[in-house]
Amino acid sequence: MDRIGKRALLTGASGFTGRYVRAELESRGYLVYGMGARTADGSEGVEICADLRDSEQLASVVQDVRPNVVVHLAALAFVGHAHVNDFYEVNLVGTRNLLKALSESGVAPEAVLLVSSANIYGNASEGTIDESVKPAPANDYAVSKLAMEYMASLWRDQLPLIVARPFNYTGVGQSANFLVPKIVDHFRRRAKSIELGNLDVWRDFSDVRFIAQVYGDLIANREAVGQVVNVCSGVALSLREIIMMCEEIAGYHINVKVNPDFMRANEVKTLRGDPALLRRLTGAGHGPALRKTLEWMLAA
Repeated sequence: MDRIGKRALLTGASGFTGRYVRAELESRGYLVYGMGARTADGSEGVEICADLRDSEQLASVVQDVRPNVVVHLAALAFVGHAHVNDFYEVNLVGTRNLLKALSESGVAPEAVLLVSSANIYGNASEGTIDESVKPAPANDYAVSKLAMEYMASLWRDQLPLIVARPFNYTGVGQSANFLVPKIVDHFRRRAKSIELGNLDVWRDFSDVRFIAQVYGDLIANREAVGQVVNVCSGVALSLREIIMMCEEIAGYHINVKVNPDFMRANEVKTLRGDPALLRRLTGAGHGPALRKTLEWMLAA
């Protein structure tokens, strides 16, 4: 795909992931039209303030931009968000509004990447998770993402859809509401102690820069259209190992207090994504090792 002069519509452009995906797309020659609730700093592209819940506004945006590719990141992602209905209004209805606007616009994008979540697999499946594992969402965020996937299938004959299911990832700029940034923040402040849940669980973590790279690779590959793809490293690390890495990097020991309120009943010990399909479609490796990501975050 010749990307020079191509227009990319990027929703959620001002969010944590959006900033990295924007930079990745711009490095590939796309003119990025970043859509979000607020504008982003330092962009060479075009900023659009729009609400996914406003179907008429979205239709106007699509007509104005006439995107060659779409990367749909915009979502309410913090599982602890207090207003449950917001998950469905943004993640489900908002995505439906976008797909409807694209299908009715007369525009023929080459790829529409919808970002779902590995949270749709829930906590019931132990070990390595590939795309064939039966979904078992365990919270409203995950249910809203799985519902989005099912809803999007109604447009598969009309739009070149790709569904990405990212596992955990982190990097500079992620909110301290999330686990790894919370840990990093404590080490950056050289806090004496931190409260966490179960330390002996293993999870698959990637670097946000790797995530941005593979999103760019997926929209560039015609073979990815119609696929549901786990975006993951294939490597699982325990929370205890992450704490030890941060201690080694920061050069001091932190007192970890296990708070029973942070522990989940029947928590799965190991969750690791299977990156086989991702690697076949993109040629991507593991991305930066988590230690390198932690060094980057602690130095920021």
